[in-house]
Amino acid sequence: MKIPFVANAPTALLAAILAGPLPAADGGLREKVADQIATEYPSLEKLYHTLHAHPELSLLEEKTAARMAAELRAAGFTVTEKIGGHGVVGVLKNGEGPTLLIRTDLDGLPVEEETGLPYASKARMKDLTGREVATMHACGHDIHMTCFVGAARGLSALRAHWAGTLVFVGQPAEEMGVGARAMLTAGLYRQFPRPDFAIALHDSATLPAGSVGLIDGFAMANVDSVDVLVRGVGGHGAYPDKTRDPVVLAARIVMALQTIVSRETRPVEPAVVTVGSIHGGTKHNIIPDEVKLQLTLRSYSDEVRARSLAAVRRICRGEAIAAGMPEERMPIITLLDEGTPALHNQPALTRRVRAELTAWLGAGQVHAIEAEMGGEDFSRYGRTTENVPLCLVRIGVVAPDKMAESVEKGTALPSLHSSKFAPVPEPTIKTGITALTATALDLLRKKPATAP
Repeated sequence: MKIPFVANAPTALLAAILAGPLPAADGGLREKVADQIATEYPSLEKLYHTLHAHPELSLLEEKTAARMAAELRAAGFTVTEKIGGHGVVGVLKNGEGPTLLIRTDLDGLPVEEETGLPYASKARMKDLTGREVATMHACGHDIHMTCFVGAARGLSALRAHWAGTLVFVGQPAEEMGVGARAMLTAGLYRQFPRPDFAIALHDSATLPAGSVGLIDGFAMANVDSVDVLVRGVGGHGAYPDKTRDPVVLAARIVMALQTIVSRETRPVEPAVVTVGSIHGGTKHNIIPDEVKLQLTLRSYSDEVRARSLAAVRRICRGEAIAAGMPEERMPIITLLDEGTPALHNQPALTRRVRAELTAWLGAGQVHAIEAEMGGEDFSRYGRTTENVPLCLVRIGVVAPDKMAESVEKGTALPSLHSSKFAPVPEPTIKTGITALTATALDLLRKKPATAP
């Protein structure tokens, strides 16, 4: 069943909680959190090094999930494993109050690390096809997990300062875009306390370490992968009139697809149609029977997504008809089941998080960021019938001196998924833990006692 996306539908409880600002956390509590993080940091840095050196690929995160489960148990959570694959759920109840879900992702990528770090990954493992590949946490999920564990430890120790329920989720297969859906399908919102709101961290390769970034509304895009099999009638390259050339047809399709954004989409509506791969033929003088195209489509709104996919189908068929292809040789269009819906940061929740992080970190460390066309399946936690409000906080990982050098000289920094991507552990980890802890303490703040 398709669930309609309602971007601004906070629950009555959330609306009440966010109706007006509460006083900022007192300095004594902030100092207590800072002391807690400082005490835990040496062991957390060791945990980060271990996670970084031993990444596991999507759907194969067995040891990583077991480590997250053990860490949550040690922090006092009730833990359930193997939810939707290698998913981990930890629940900590602390009296009456709202329920907050905090998610981390677990998986690494098939990338060979070239950072030169002493704790660099040298891991290799077989992927789902049985092929052995180098493996790396090239998207910073090891940072996310370390902050997640640090927040779990801290919030458990600070139970006197909050009331409600924490649901800590260790999610597999974010890089494939299937992990959140698998956990939800397995009963995440049925087996465990249903969240009133959900938050997550994701590192950023364009923000300095020690800072965070937020955006209200759409933050990341719908992501769709499409395969197009362009079919023709092959033959000798010297006698093209005896064939129906799929190479020429594929070229026409590639050019026509560019009009989906430039001529079929309202200029104020973000959209991307990229042909990332084209393969066909075997020899100079042979016209092949088929050419394969691989596309990625990006958008924010469900309407633009639907129109773009429909346009791909129409253009491929229309160009084939114009090329004289027989009906039985029309292109075959396959929408792959690895996309993610757009991520929408619920505005009221995001404003509340931004205000609290500004109070804890300082205004100079809380950046307004722009929406991106990358994908993040954290979005799915807000796309069910429960309409759970979400907020994804971006956390900077770039050494400030390297950031300044990049700005001064115009040199590019290693991006996410790069073999040279190397987050600065400190202050990144301390900032991430502070962000998660401060947000949880604010959203689960105890009501002041009423006079008898």
